[in-house]
Amino acid sequence: MNEQQQHILSAFDRDLEAIQAHIMKMGGMVEASILDAAKSFDTRDVELAADVRSRDKAIDQLEILINDEAAKLLALRSPTAIDLRLVLSVIKVASNLERIGDYSKNMAKRTTVLMEMPHVFDKGQGLRRLAREVELMLKDALDAYVQRDVNLAEEVIQRDRDVDQMYSGQFREFLTYMMEDPRNITPCMHLHFIAKNIERMGDHVTSIAEQVIYIVTGDRPTEEREKKDKTSADANISLDLD
Repeated sequence: MNEQQQHILSAFDRDLEAIQAHIMKMGGMVEASILDAAKSFDTRDVELAADVRSRDKAIDQLEILINDEAAKLLALRSPTAIDLRLVLSVIKVASNLERIGDYSKNMAKRTTVLMEMPHVFDKGQGLRRLAREVELMLKDALDAYVQRDVNLAEEVIQRDRDVDQMYSGQFREFLTYMMEDPRNITPCMHLHFIAKNIERMGDHVTSIAEQVIYIVTGDRPTEEREKKDKTSADANISLDLD
């Protein structure tokens, strides 16, 4: 390898390291968003919910920055096959983090709406536990990404089944409350969408873990993951709250 080639590789590594630093910053912001959205619901904290919503703009801006820098890296450095996987994975991970941030924001929006309704029953503990599990999955998925740890990534993928089961349990409980008293229907629908947002976060965390396997092995998942969530009849209902 001549001196010019070494310089190009060194520059590529520096540029990629800078982009990955942005990924880790973005990941930390999204982790905080998940926890704060859940806390705002549990404590009925309107100001914290508004803060979660406002911070989503910074997450979106980071995704734009990461994508711009990744595009420049592709254009200027002409990466090899392995390096190309790294750059493409950065774009994919940033996209998943942005979507998780969107779901956290939407959770905070619905929390604000619920605060204007009668406090029918306490569901904070179950939803907070669900959100905490997803946040821990995200932390481990990002650790696996940095360490290129396939075993940890596969563990995260398996844990998504637990999230699906927890969500399904919440869904059945909401149905019970709605059947017991029609006045519970509206708040339970909002609670259900909060739970569904968290479950969708788990799907995007799983996608990040799958990127780790792709980086290390070059293999993509060939089959759809088996979902333990059996409540997909709501799949066509929008989870976003304008």
